Amino acid sequence: MRLRDLSQLTATQWRIVLAAWLGWGFDVFDALLVNFVAPHAIPTLLGLPIGSAEARAATAEWTGILTALLLVGWAVGGLWVGHLADRWGRRRALLLAITVYALGTGASALAPNLTVLVLCRLVASIGLGGEFATGSTLIAESVPGHLRLPAAAFLQTASPLGLFLATLVTWLVAGVFMPGDPEHSWRYVLATGVIPILIVLLLRRGHFGAERAPSRRSLPSALARLFAPELRAATGSAVAMAAIGLITWWSCNAFLPSIGFGLGQAAAHARGLTGPDAVRLAESFKASIGVWFNWGGLFGALLTVPIAERLGRRGLFALYFGVGALSILLAFAPQWSAETTLRLTFIIGLAIYGIFAGFAFYLPELFPADVRGVGAGFSYNIGRLLAAAGPFIVGAYSAHQTDPTAGAMHALVVLAALPLGAVLLTPFIVETRGRPLDVDADTPRP
Repeated sequence: MRLRDLSQLTATQWRIVLAAWLGWGFDVFDALLVNFVAPHAIPTLLGLPIGSAEARAATAEWTGILTALLLVGWAVGGLWVGHLADRWGRRRALLLAITVYALGTGASALAPNLTVLVLCRLVASIGLGGEFATGSTLIAESVPGHLRLPAAAFLQTASPLGLFLATLVTWLVAGVFMPGDPEHSWRYVLATGVIPILIVLLLRRGHFGAERAPSRRSLPSALARLFAPELRAATGSAVAMAAIGLITWWSCNAFLPSIGFGLGQAAAHARGLTGPDAVRLAESFKASIGVWFNWGGLFGALLTVPIAERLGRRGLFALYFGVGALSILLAFAPQWSAETTLRLTFIIGLAIYGIFAGFAFYLPELFPADVRGVGAGFSYNIGRLLAAAGPFIVGAYSAHQTDPTAGAMHALVVLAALPLGAVLLTPFIVETRGRPLDVDADTPRP
């Protein structure tokens, strides 16, 4: 089964897949914009000189705090929107999620201080948390069973492309058009976060076919069902794999822009560059590390389809977590040149980013239709809640090092123990290869 098999989808099914794909891509775009502008936004809002030692330490610490808060809000939003997807229907919940995260990110461009920025991020995180589980569930229930894997893998390709777009927008605004005005360029970057509102117009106008009958379960009842004996193993499998994947991904990705920027600053200093020229070089390094990581994630997502078909879900997770751990050690433990470190993040992206295409088809396969939205939302977003500790610890550690960039890389080397541990857990998770998706008998297909 390959992505080219998606040509078998009907026009309505394609409309569903593309709406979820765009929503997920811009979800990642909005979620990571603050991380990309952090080296400029945080010092500006704290009144610190950009590029100073104090600014670098504050950026590392507040990047960890903001990312941790984002993940907490993301977890709450994911559970709430996932429940609404079961009660209201998948499309309406998806529309709500996109509207909330777009408005929250756009409003953060106007933040007069760090407190307001934090509040805007919390609002955005509520919407960000609900998109992936709702979108993947909508796709799983809307396409034929034999196309579920390639459709889910296609959904995940939006994530690295969304991150690439965040990289590109940041570089164009801060590195090309406004390199001499870093105190204001970050606001223009964050303002682009309102673009996903266009997707809402698509969701409101487009025809998406009939949805399954809404669940009448309350949220407490739905959560209790997830821990009933017949679903306990499925819920445990989903939470374990999602939590380790999310802690690893967020701990790495939250600091890759700062690592790239720090390596660029060191290169600028070594070349005797100052002012806009130094900013331009640092921004190019920050963009480069994002590009390598994103390309790796895109290839990794595409490879999940043949790997999952050949090795099953357990084999897929074991392989990707193992490669992810080794690639983190390879990139950040030895003393490479800055350019080599940037390129090695391709392998990190392939494994710890590409693995999320597996979640796009694995989570909906684990749960019955009446709790599929809340089950996927709970499992994935409890993982995000636990993942909040990763960026916070990495940020706190690196902020108190003489060189915060080197400190972040050292912390990530230690973090590689997590995906190694995940490899040992994979024999105990529920295998869903060949399992038909449980869709209610009265659920019409588009």
